[in-house]
Amino acid sequence: MKITKIGEFEELVLMTVIVLQEDAYGVAIKKELEERLSTSISVGSIQSALKRMEEKGYLESRFGEATAKRGGKRKRIYSATQAGESVLRQMRSIRDGLWNAMPPLALDFTI
Repeated sequence: MKITKIGEFEELVLMTVIVLQEDAYGVAIKKELEERLSTSISVGSIQSALKRMEEKGYLESRFGEATAKRGGKRKRIYSATQAGESVLRQMRSIRDGLWNAMPPLALDFTI
């Protein structure tokens, strides 16, 4: 089986889309990641990652309803595809394998 790799940031964005489900749009994804990572993230970096993953077939999007709060603009709602879920499972398997392969003392060092 060919293993497709994605970058750490793309992996986090893809996971966040799955966590947020119907609320997975740019600003909500940004807010969720900022809270979990305790850092500031630009909207542009989120939008770039979403676009790349949609082009790769890991995400799909649709427009939500227009709201008065957004001046009549519609949100672009993202959802993971089967390929997106598959690549996340592959990445988790790789990470789990590496964590399990590390000797117990490897993490007990001090700098």
